[in-house]
Amino acid sequence: MKIEQQTKLEGLSEKIFLDRYAMKDADTSHTKVGDTVLVLTKDDPKFPSKEVGEVIAREGRIVKVKVRSGEVVESSVEKLTLTLEKTPQQMWDRLATAMASVEATPEKRKEWTDKFRYILDDWKLVPGGRIAAGADASDELTLFNCYVIPSPKDSRGGIMATLSEMTEIMARGGGVGINLSSLRPRRAVVKGVNGSSSGAVSWGGLFSYTTGLIEQGGSRRGALMLMMNDWHPDVVDFITVKQSMGQITNANLSVCVSNAFMKAVKEDLDWELVYPDTTDPEYDELWDGDLDKWRRMGKAVNPYRTVKAREVWHTIIESAWKSAEPGVVFMEYYNQMSNSWYFNPIICTNPCGEQGLPAWGVCNLSAINLSKFYDEENHDVDWKELAKVVQFSTRFLDNVIDKTPYHFEENRLNQQSERRVGLGSMGLAELMIKLGIRYGSPESLEFLDRIYGFMAREAYLASADIAAEKGSFTQFDADQFLQSGFMKSMTSVYPEVGAAIKSKGMRNVTVITQAPTGSTGTMVGTSTGIEPYFAFEYYRQSRLGFDKQYVPIAQQWKDEHPDQELPDYFVTAMDLSAEDHIRAQAAIQKWVDSSISKTANCPSDFTVEETKRLYELAFDLGCKGVTIYRDGSRDVQVLSTEKKEDKKADAPVASSVPVEAEAAKTTASEPASLTRLTESLSVNIDAKTEQVFDKQYKRRPQALRGATYKFNTPFGMAYITINDMNGSPSEIFLNVGKAGSDVFAMSEALGRVCSLFLRYGDHGNKVELLVKHLKGIGGSGAIGFGANRVESIADAVAKALEMHGEQQEVDEYVTATQEVLMETTAQYAVTRNAATSLDLCPSCGSASLINSEGCKNCSQCGYSRCS
Repeated sequence: MKIEQQTKLEGLSEKIFLDRYAMKDADTSHTKVGDTVLVLTKDDPKFPSKEVGEVIAREGRIVKVKVRSGEVVESSVEKLTLTLEKTPQQMWDRLATAMASVEATPEKRKEWTDKFRYILDDWKLVPGGRIAAGADASDELTLFNCYVIPSPKDSRGGIMATLSEMTEIMARGGGVGINLSSLRPRRAVVKGVNGSSSGAVSWGGLFSYTTGLIEQGGSRRGALMLMMNDWHPDVVDFITVKQSMGQITNANLSVCVSNAFMKAVKEDLDWELVYPDTTDPEYDELWDGDLDKWRRMGKAVNPYRTVKAREVWHTIIESAWKSAEPGVVFMEYYNQMSNSWYFNPIICTNPCGEQGLPAWGVCNLSAINLSKFYDEENHDVDWKELAKVVQFSTRFLDNVIDKTPYHFEENRLNQQSERRVGLGSMGLAELMIKLGIRYGSPESLEFLDRIYGFMAREAYLASADIAAEKGSFTQFDADQFLQSGFMKSMTSVYPEVGAAIKSKGMRNVTVITQAPTGSTGTMVGTSTGIEPYFAFEYYRQSRLGFDKQYVPIAQQWKDEHPDQELPDYFVTAMDLSAEDHIRAQAAIQKWVDSSISKTANCPSDFTVEETKRLYELAFDLGCKGVTIYRDGSRDVQVLSTEKKEDKKADAPVASSVPVEAEAAKTTASEPASLTRLTESLSVNIDAKTEQVFDKQYKRRPQALRGATYKFNTPFGMAYITINDMNGSPSEIFLNVGKAGSDVFAMSEALGRVCSLFLRYGDHGNKVELLVKHLKGIGGSGAIGFGANRVESIADAVAKALEMHGEQQEVDEYVTATQEVLMETTAQYAVTRNAATSLDLCPSCGSASLINSEGCKNCSQCGYSRCS
């Protein structure tokens, strides 16, 4: 079969490929001159850095590596990653052969090796990370991305058994979901030790902590999802746990919501929080977290307390508004739609939320790269080619089930009884741009319905054909299978699918999943998952300085249309309304038998009430889950009453100060004495120095007036408050980044030091001097153009001081700020998305970690918490 083209990777794509997916030689002592390697150029445990290069000399254990930039780096062999595969072609050969090896005859193995090689070529099918890294590489590595293990048995031994299972799976590369609802609530009696339980949430902290250890000790981060059902007495503690610093920091959280709960929310009804009677003699043996099953057995359920459903719902909404967690999974609806409803209920999802699974459930992932299916001649989708690739890909994923090693017998038995696979997509946004369709528009919803319906149809017909050849999954029952909510919807549009299943059977209980594809999508160079592009342009620093970079399709358009703005169908995540995100998700969910990893991006001024309407819209439109990220939401910090009251006593700021800026103001206590100043600056001043300091330090009066300025920076939105004393700036407060992060801490420190400098001594024009030394300081990126270009947080402070100095009256400050913001918003609508709230990437150290696709992904190096 003809291979279309040879694909060469460059830059970041090559680095991701070699680091994550190419086969490697673990024994780097084998390194020789001419080998392609990744060399550790920055040996920092928190922010390491690697570069691709070729070994040009070796003497003992010391090597010289010429990296792609041309620089020669000296290193030891211990700091190298030695790759055996240098190109995607070599990986595609390995994967095609590996997946075809489970076919029954030599003829079939040859046939499917060629067909699999065809769909892998040119990245038409992009295998999931575990498949790419693990196939025929090691029997210790799983080829499944997604795992859900049973809810822990409610005992110390049961919890430790779950901990052991979780650790084993994560160590082999799998992400794990655990539903904590099987654990008794806080303060519940534990008769065996004559005490009380610490509660389900506290044990969730143990699972989270262990996940963090795996991140430190392994080659990739452990990924964990923790869930709790809406009836559990600890559900409110679970919802709010991340508002306490340091608790459950290494897990995603979601609440499993029932239809009955949503009905109670809409009708403002009471909601009972309950838990099984732990004195039941069969409790230890039979209780597994399934409350409905417990009740069906005639077992007692004890009420704990009655709450208003709307109050619990509001707590979920408010927490999500503040910090993007918890997410919500409409679990009862999920099971009504699930094809395994009649034999294997879904209890939890994987860490990114796209794959709902039963206890011991697993799923493998791969993505169709839709950007490769644009028919330029007809300005349409190449439907014939897409159908063929979907059909071949379905068999590819089914073969993974027989190829992968199983480290728990329960996983093997469960998966071979249902054969769950997850075929997804990437490159959707790129394809829509090629077609001139604006993501989120009414036209786009019709297109999404058409293309994802088409792919679902082809995948289901392919699975039925495989069943006719190899047999259906063992729990298949045609009548019950076709009664699932999903199959009723499918067969109402495509009756031929129902006919094929009745006559041939069904090989796989589920076929479609929409995963994030953060790392693989970045490697391939297309839009990830089903998301729109996060931004079309950004700045990258090299030895030659700052260079403006474009997403390739945007760069091509700009090259062909110089000095023109990108058309409106070049849309980014923050250009869309949150409702646009949800409607696009719902349009695709109709054709996804599992679920979707998707984030609804919201502007920073998105309200709690708007968040509530968005979550309820997702439920009404048939989404199985919903996650939002409000720009800057990680900045909001719960403040103590004392500091709030102290700050309210000060004079009001002249402008309308955002919550984030107000939070920044209240974090710095007012030094009414030199002792308090010393404490607030964390410095020691002896008595002699105190006398000199006290004479020259301008103490802050009871009331000051000023203004707050809002700047996009490489680290996200910065709120810079400048207050005046005697007509000149005397203090600066900064609020940037997630509370508790390094960015937040460094910003606060910069504000304190600037304030100290401005209020100490009379020498020179201090504002001008401060601007001179801060202006133009560069970091890992820049935002904006010309006079509005912001190089760093320090540069933003300098610009705020300049802007502040141009005005004489507070009202003029406000007017000027609003005008500048309006002008910036209109002029740079295409690029403003690059400046939404970011954090430091733990892989490359740049300010490029963003919330997208239900996960944290680095737009610079491709790092992802979920892959």
